[in-house]
Amino acid sequence: MKRAPTLLLLTFLSISASAGDLPDPTMTPGAIDPAITQENIQNTVCVRGYTKTVRPPAYYTNRLKKRQLREYGYSDRNPKHYEEDHLIPLSIGGNPTDERNLWPEPRQGEWGASKKDQLEFVLYKMVCSGELPLVRAQQEISSNWIDAWKRYVPAHRRYKFSRVD
Repeated sequence: MKRAPTLLLLTFLSISASAGDLPDPTMTPGAIDPAITQENIQNTVCVRGYTKTVRPPAYYTNRLKKRQLREYGYSDRNPKHYEEDHLIPLSIGGNPTDERNLWPEPRQGEWGASKKDQLEFVLYKMVCSGELPLVRAQQEISSNWIDAWKRYVPAHRRYKFSRVD
């Protein structure tokens, strides 16, 4: 009988995230593209290939990543270990170039970049199918993407993960 609470606690600890798994909200609170609205998503973000039309060039994000690795105080400053990621993804109307929407996200770890990519895909599918309003998806991912992953990804396994573009 006493094992259940211990097991529950161990399970919770194994799936909880550390502070380093989320962007610093004072540096990276997220920023939206004001041109994207609920009314125009079927002609913008939901069109195949859309994100390629707004994605900033690599020279911009690579330079920003190096600077932000210092600003974030990461001890590991190898740029190859990070993805300069949009907190609010382009696929749901994140601002492409606003530094408040970009941060050096670790590639490795339980809550690394590939895990967030899964959430981005599910939210994209939900927004484009009308299951979730655009603004709500943007708020969910920018407030705590790990909590949003736990809420949406396991419940939407029907969406076979793939990159949006």
